Amino acid sequence: MPCRPEVLVVSMFVGPLFTRQWRTAPRSPRHFISRSVYVAALLGLTFSAWIVVTGTQDVRNLGDLAHFGAVLFQILAPLQLALVMFIAALTTASSIAQEKDRRTLELLLLTRLNNSELVCGKLLANLLNVAVLLLASLPLFMLLTLLGGVSFGQVGSAFGVTLMSCLAAGSLGSTIALWREKTFQILAMTAVVIVLWLGVWGLADFGAFGAQWHGVSTHVWAASFSPLPAITAATRPIAPAGRGLFGLANPVSAFFVTAAVETVLLNLLAVWRVRAWNPSQEIQVRPDDQAAGDATRVDGNATTPAASRAVWDNPILWREVRTWAYGRRVLLVKFAYVVLFLLAAAAIRGLVLRGGNHSADETVVALIPLFILSLILVNALGVTSITTERDGRALDLLLVTDLTPKEFIFGKLLGVFYNGKEMILLPMLLCGYLWWTNLLTGENLCYLIGGLSIMNLFVATLGIHAGMIYDNSRNAVGVSLGTVFFLFVGIATCIRIMVSFSGSYQLQLAPFLAFMIGGACGLFVALGARNPSQAIGWASLALPTFTYVAITSYLQQETLGVFVIVALTYSFTTAAMLVPAIYEFDVATGRTTAEEGM
Repeated sequence: MPCRPEVLVVSMFVGPLFTRQWRTAPRSPRHFISRSVYVAALLGLTFSAWIVVTGTQDVRNLGDLAHFGAVLFQILAPLQLALVMFIAALTTASSIAQEKDRRTLELLLLTRLNNSELVCGKLLANLLNVAVLLLASLPLFMLLTLLGGVSFGQVGSAFGVTLMSCLAAGSLGSTIALWREKTFQILAMTAVVIVLWLGVWGLADFGAFGAQWHGVSTHVWAASFSPLPAITAATRPIAPAGRGLFGLANPVSAFFVTAAVETVLLNLLAVWRVRAWNPSQEIQVRPDDQAAGDATRVDGNATTPAASRAVWDNPILWREVRTWAYGRRVLLVKFAYVVLFLLAAAAIRGLVLRGGNHSADETVVALIPLFILSLILVNALGVTSITTERDGRALDLLLVTDLTPKEFIFGKLLGVFYNGKEMILLPMLLCGYLWWTNLLTGENLCYLIGGLSIMNLFVATLGIHAGMIYDNSRNAVGVSLGTVFFLFVGIATCIRIMVSFSGSYQLQLAPFLAFMIGGACGLFVALGARNPSQAIGWASLALPTFTYVAITSYLQQETLGVFVIVALTYSFTTAAMLVPAIYEFDVATGRTTAEEGM
C-alpha cells in the first residue's frame, strides 16, 4: 500500500517515532477520554463561575457580561498554560526515563535512526497529546469572544504563548532526560529548572529586583522571557505600554522569539550529544569501580579479604541512607534547589528592607514557588524509590528475601525524608526567618511548620503508594506528580474565582459542589481503583470537600481553622494510603495469598 504524501513528508522531517504515535494514538480510548475530560472540566469551570456571578451579583447589561468574559478568560488562559506545560514537561521526561530504566533506549540507538529523528521524533510524539488538548479547547475559548471583553487576537496570542511554552518545556524535559540517567534526577532537575525559570522572572515582574533594567521596565523583561507574565500580557484587554525587546511591537511577540530560540538550542544540544550521553557513564564499568568492587586486597604475597560494610537491621533503610541510591549527580539537584532557596531568601530580605504594611502579603510571592517545588521533589523521591526498583528488576530479588512489608515501606519512607532533608528543612528555616523579622507571628509559625510537616508526609506516602499500585512506571509517576500538581492548581483556581467574582464565600458552595464530586471521583480512580478500600473512598471524598472549607477559612483569615482542617484531612488520607500500601505489598506480590491475608 503506497504511503500517503502527508505521512511521507512527516516521516522525512521527524522520523518513524512520531509517525508511529500519529497512527496508533487514535486507537487508544485514552486519546478520546483525556480530551473529553479536559474540555468538560474547562466547561464546568465556566459554568461554575457563571453560577457564582449570577448567584451573588446582578448581570444587568452588556458591560457586566463583557467584564465576566474578560475575567474568566484571564483565569482560564493561565490555568491552561500551567496544565499543558506540566503535561508537556512530565510526559517527555518520564517517557525517556522509562526507556532508560528498561534499557530500550539503547536498542533505539542501534537502529538506523539518526540523532535528529530520535530526539525530535520522541519530543513531538510525546507532545502530540498536548497539541490535541489545545485544539480541543480552542472552540471553548472562541465562545468567550461572544460575551465581549475578549478579542480573537487575545485568544490567538494566548494560545501562541501556550504552544511555545509547551515546546520549550517539553524540549527541556527531553534534553535533561537524555542527559541524566536516574529517574529522580530527570524529574527533579526538570522541575527545578522550570520553577527557577518561572520563579526568577516572576520575582522580576513583581519588582523584587528593581523597576527597570537598562532603561526597560522589568515587566517587559519578564513578559519577554517567562510564560506567566507573557500570558498575563496576552490576556489584558489593553495592550501593555511600551515596546518589547529586540525592537518588536510588544512583549508577547518578544516571548515568541525567546521561546523559539530556547527550543531550538535545547534540541540542537540534545541532537549533538545524545550518543555521547547514552549509554550513560553511570552504567559503564570503569577501572576504579572494578577495583572498588573487588572482594580481595593484595598485601605483599598474601591475599586477604577486603573489609565488608556493616548493614543495618533494615537493609532498605541502610541502602537509602548509606549508598548513592539515586546516583551521585543528585547533588546537582540539591545545589540547584539551594540556589532557588537563596534567591527566595534574597527576595524576602529585599521586601523586609523595603518595609511597609504590605510586606507580609508580598512575601507569599517568594515563598509559594519554593514550597511547591519542595513538595514536588519529595513526592518524586517517593514514587521513583519504588519505580526504579521495579524497572531495574531489583524488586523481584527483594521478594525472595525475608524482608517484611513494614521494613520495606517504612525503610523507603524514612529514606525519602533523609535524602530530601534539604527540601524539607530549608523552607521551614525560611519561615523561621519571617517570624524573626516579625512578618509572622509565633502562632502562625507553628501552624505553618506543622502544615508543611503534614504535607511532606502526605506527598511522600502518595509517591510510595502510587509506585506500589501501578506496574507501569510512567503511569505511577504521572498519577503521583499529577495528583500533587492538580491539587495546587485546583486550590489556586478556586481562590482566584472566589476573589474575582464575589466576596461572599458561603454562597459559593453550590457552584463548586460539582468540582468537589469530580475531584473525589478522580482521586478515588487514581488512588484506589487498583486496590480499593473504604478508607481511601472516604479520604477521596473528604479531601476536596475539606480543602474547600480550608480555602474559605483562609480567605476569612481563620488560621487556626485552616491548620486543624489540613492536619485532620491530610493525616487521615496519609493513613488511608499507608495501610493499604503495606498490605498490598505483601499480597499482590505473591508472597501470601488473598485468603491467607484475610
